[in-house]
Amino acid sequence: MARLPSNASASAPASDPAPDGSIESLYPFLYAGTTDVSAVLEQVRQSTVAKAAEILALRRRVCDADGARLMACARQMAGRFASGGRLLAFGNGGSATDAQQLATLFLYPGGIARPLPALSLASDAAVLTALSNDIGVDVVFARQIAAFGTKADIAVGLSTSGNSDNLLRAFDEASRRGMLTIGIAGYTGGKMAELDSIDHLFIAPSTSVHRIQEAQTTVYNVLWELCQTALGASDPDQVPR
Repeated sequence: MARLPSNASASAPASDPAPDGSIESLYPFLYAGTTDVSAVLEQVRQSTVAKAAEILALRRRVCDADGARLMACARQMAGRFASGGRLLAFGNGGSATDAQQLATLFLYPGGIARPLPALSLASDAAVLTALSNDIGVDVVFARQIAAFGTKADIAVGLSTSGNSDNLLRAFDEASRRGMLTIGIAGYTGGKMAELDSIDHLFIAPSTSVHRIQEAQTTVYNVLWELCQTALGASDPDQVPR
């Protein structure tokens, strides 16, 4: 095998376009071979400012499109909690992490806010691997909803694409049980936008997974805050953020 000269680089030439989605494509200024630290720092600053502007604009779009629906949804959630209901959250990958954070937010908000019963269906590795191995990944959430869900409960599913089969089946199962169903998706909503089994669907209309997940985090934090206010837990200006 031919050896590279000692002064040669094993990486692709700087002139070659970086593959879409690669670290180089996201942060080209870090891989340009420049030694001008000031120029690199300025490019980092510009990138940060641009990303902040993107997420602020996306959050405003979601607020303008869904502000009234978020309020209506939160009131229905408050009614379920007041009747002894629980929140069951679920998602895959990064959305599983969001589901865990969402459940934690409702269950243990801290401060003066009221703790509300919530469970992440993506948290139990034994259940997830057993169902995936013995039956199939498509049922990992639907089977748990069948076991835990009642008509007093709330089902919240998160997906960036809106196309996850195991979420679609979970929503159908939750709807059959009379649960309040809430979907949080990205892009144009995907297959979730076609379901009749989702009572409230909130979409972060972006093609960037990073911006979608940032906006989705805002959506469920707003739902939590509005739900707390509807339950009379605190003045909205005093709810901890």
